[in-house]
Amino acid sequence: MSLDPLPSTALPPGVRARHLPGINGLDVHVLEAGYESPGRPCVLLLHGFPELAYSWRKVLPALAVAGYHAIAPDQRGYGRTTGWDARYEGDLASCRFLNLVRDAIGVVRAIGHESVAAVVGHDFGVTVAAYAALLRPDIFRRMVLMSGPFAGPPAVDAKRAPDGPDIHAALAALPRPRKHYQWYYSTPPANDEMWKAPQGVHAFLRAYFHHKSADWKANKPHPLTGWTADELAKMPTYYIMDLADDMAATVAKEMPSPAEIAANRWLSESELAVYSSEFERTGFQGGLQWYRVQTSGRFDGDLEIFYGKTIDVPSLFIGGKSDWGVYQRPGALQKMQESACTDFRGAYLVDGAGHWVQQERADEVNRLLLEFLRTT
Repeated sequence: MSLDPLPSTALPPGVRARHLPGINGLDVHVLEAGYESPGRPCVLLLHGFPELAYSWRKVLPALAVAGYHAIAPDQRGYGRTTGWDARYEGDLASCRFLNLVRDAIGVVRAIGHESVAAVVGHDFGVTVAAYAALLRPDIFRRMVLMSGPFAGPPAVDAKRAPDGPDIHAALAALPRPRKHYQWYYSTPPANDEMWKAPQGVHAFLRAYFHHKSADWKANKPHPLTGWTADELAKMPTYYIMDLADDMAATVAKEMPSPAEIAANRWLSESELAVYSSEFERTGFQGGLQWYRVQTSGRFDGDLEIFYGKTIDVPSLFIGGKSDWGVYQRPGALQKMQESACTDFRGAYLVDGAGHWVQQERADEVNRLLLEFLRTT
């Protein structure tokens, strides 16, 4: 299906939308800024779930002003990028992480660049950015990860506790029975339970974004001591859900009031409407396939090949002080700094930001990002 690019009325001044046809089986919808001046170094921005290229609307103009050609694609499974399989029983292999890196390389080449000054990944975009920098440092010459640390490729033939069944039985056996959101996202009903949520997609997303932001005052994250049910259950319900609830019911309990919505300065109703209109059209299964790749273990061998390989380009981490995503994988933040990245330049946790750090505190994120680019 052919779709028009996102209209200019939805975009900040200086940002345009267009399609790049024929990239690894996709027609990729991208937002870009700084395209007017040929020869600029490129920065590639990769979003997470449930987001879009639009998530970088406050970063693209700042990079352009600083002299960069900034590019943000709707990744495979999202938004106005087409050519992906929207069925639960569809082509899961196309969403394996090495193929997502191939998508990213295709976007860079289609735009007319041989390499990028930096690849920046947020949320699930972290995994794509990290493997891109690990595997092709000649193309992805710096790396910035936001909200989710990268602990390195998995060990070959290791029994990896997060993927074992015991943790799920242990969560379900807690006095308050629980389940892990990533495995919930991997179930057949998850898409329809969000896409056809009783409150509607717009209200669902409003509650979801609010619940994981610094606006939800109960977000007070801290490191967890291990991958155990008791430790994981310390996280809010958007990560460790009540066993009987779906995600729409989970976040509905934390729906912000009309006054809180009106006071929101980082995600207005008109901005949220860009997200809701896209997900109302596509559903969520395209992004949920990424979770299925991770939880199924079917493609672990792709990544185990690179066990022990490090990311050697200059690297930076930015998260929100109110973001549990920094700690949801116990020990990952420490491993990223001590072993996964050999040229690590700092981990910054931004005051007043939760999981959506580049939207909640765009000015501070832009400052940190541009300082990193300037000094490396």
